[in-house]
Amino acid sequence: MKHIISVLVENKFGVLARVSGLFSARGFNISSLAVGETEDPAISRMTIIVKGDDKILEQVKKQLNKLIDVIIVKDYIEKEHIDRELILFKVNINKQNRDKVIKIVEESPAHALKIRTDSIIVEIVEGQDEIDKLLNALKRFEIKEMVRTGRIAMEL
Repeated sequence: MKHIISVLVENKFGVLARVSGLFSARGFNISSLAVGETEDPAISRMTIIVKGDDKILEQVKKQLNKLIDVIIVKDYIEKEHIDRELILFKVNINKQNRDKVIKIVEESPAHALKIRTDSIIVEIVEGQDEIDKLLNALKRFEIKEMVRTGRIAMEL
């Protein structure tokens, strides 16, 4: 099962390494990790997406709570929340498919940031379903490059 873990931590040197180390020590692969300051510059929020066994993940959350620099640990798996991710990607285009690619982008919640004769750079900030829908629609065209920020989440 996929978990979205939110960890509020003191904004100090080495905290990221200690927190991520707990997951790797238990054999969890972190599929997404986003870290940034909160409204208080002394506190950062880590949003960690991890897939794994519920029992073992419960132990990891307990161990996270024992770390000195950790303030709060939340698992959004059963909480009402909203999550988003920013993705930039470059799609190859040519005279034959240019209009098709632009139409797909315009019909989605994405934005074309730069259109050149041989490529288009697209930005999307959305939830996982909308992102997957757009990527699947553009799958038949060559995606040259893709950069993802990692998901962030907030409890409603």
